Amino acid sequence: MYHSKITGLGYYVPDNVVTNDDLAKKMDTNDEWIQERTGIQERRHIIRGEDTTTSMGVKAAKIAIERSGVAKEDIDFVIFATLSPDYYFPGPGVLVQRDLGLRTVGALDVRNQCSGFVYAISIADQYIKTGMYKNVLVIGSELHSTGLDMTTRGRGVSVIFGDGAGAAVLSREEDLTKGILSTHLHSEGQHAEELSLVAPGMGKRWVTDIIADNDPNDESYYPYMNGQFVFKNAVVRFSEVINEGLQANNLQVSDINMLVPHQANLRISQFIQQKFRLTDDQVFNNIQKYGNTTAASIPIALTEAWEQGKIKSGDLVVLAAFGSGFTWGSVIIRW
Repeated sequence: MYHSKITGLGYYVPDNVVTNDDLAKKMDTNDEWIQERTGIQERRHIIRGEDTTTSMGVKAAKIAIERSGVAKEDIDFVIFATLSPDYYFPGPGVLVQRDLGLRTVGALDVRNQCSGFVYAISIADQYIKTGMYKNVLVIGSELHSTGLDMTTRGRGVSVIFGDGAGAAVLSREEDLTKGILSTHLHSEGQHAEELSLVAPGMGKRWVTDIIADNDPNDESYYPYMNGQFVFKNAVVRFSEVINEGLQANNLQVSDINMLVPHQANLRISQFIQQKFRLTDDQVFNNIQKYGNTTAASIPIALTEAWEQGKIKSGDLVVLAAFGSGFTWGSVIIRW
């Protein structure tokens, strides 16, 4: 049995900065309203034709691979987490394999939205622990901006999300006191429609239905979120899954050196920080700059925290996420 260890991290966000004031020119909103409810000041949106979900993932992956010291020829498997693939099919995992020029390794796509990166890390960890693979590339990438309702009608959702990608290389670690100590995953599908995008989908409204109806008021292909309900569930599940991870490893909250939560809403992160009595130095947030980048949010934040020297060898790092599905999870890491 082995442990898996994060040996390389990287992220990429588009250059195009979209402030709250920029959004106020398109919809009935303002900087104060957005910051009060979400903590977000700005986010990044792609320029059409310059980036895709895959291309952003590739850019982040190249940085992660270079920093890992692992040759791309030694990457054994690719896991790509996203809710915004370039195509309905195939998924972006195989596009990354192609664009990075990797060997004909397996490529797996994870569709767990906000918790996608946590799920992907857990899968990579299992492959490495069992000895099947030695180096696994994990990517979280999202392109939200071109699929949002950028009008007053959609402001409750559209002001929250941004574009970007993050990546990590997980490698075999023989020292069982280091690396990923445990992962914990959950779902509660009875609330699936409270945060969802139902069209186009084979179950309710496929492309042919949308075209046939040609209804300008059809909102089925825009994201829907029951914000208050999601918030109430998120703060409960975040707390539960963080405690679950600590208890599984006989650790205390005081042992946490860095908590990197999914950047869903700054108010959720602040609530969790206060509940666990963590200092500002023990929690990393960057939603203020990037908005909610869904599957990309944790790897972007984790990379920035590491780049800024906030994560050091021997630190206990906790990743936690909650989102659409409802799905949630945590990862406990000894850096």
